[in-house]
Amino acid sequence: MHIRVANMKDIEHLRRLYFELETDGVKYQPEHFIIGYRSDDFFNSIFESDNQDILVADIDGTVIGFSHVMILKQKNITCLKPQTAVYIQDLDVIESERNKGIGTLLIKASKEYGKRRGADFIRTQVFPQNIDGIRFYERNDFCEMMKTIESQL
Repeated sequence: MHIRVANMKDIEHLRRLYFELETDGVKYQPEHFIIGYRSDDFFNSIFESDNQDILVADIDGTVIGFSHVMILKQKNITCLKPQTAVYIQDLDVIESERNKGIGTLLIKASKEYGKRRGADFIRTQVFPQNIDGIRFYERNDFCEMMKTIESQL
């Protein structure tokens, strides 16, 4: 198994992983999430971007996990330090391959991706109901820095 940058040949594997990820989104927050379809254009926009990539965990040409990483500059606000983050937009390991260290390897690769591009820190979001996900991130040195709250209108 190795981690590499995704390419066009990986799209069908990535679609299956996104389906699994979105199924979790619907389970945890049905008021916000639906099952979508990731078009070729969606993937091409990432593959052609200067500030994002999809890192994949690959076993013999089969993608079993991914991390969609983005390099984001902090907003230019006087009270914020001028920092850069590597943001994990999405991360998933196919359910049958979880708890084997693959997610941790994707996190490490995401951190390295950020370091190579001058990022100061790494950030992501996790559903508060996703206790396993929270434990996973905490085991990988993430900690809660802010709570997002909302109210229906």
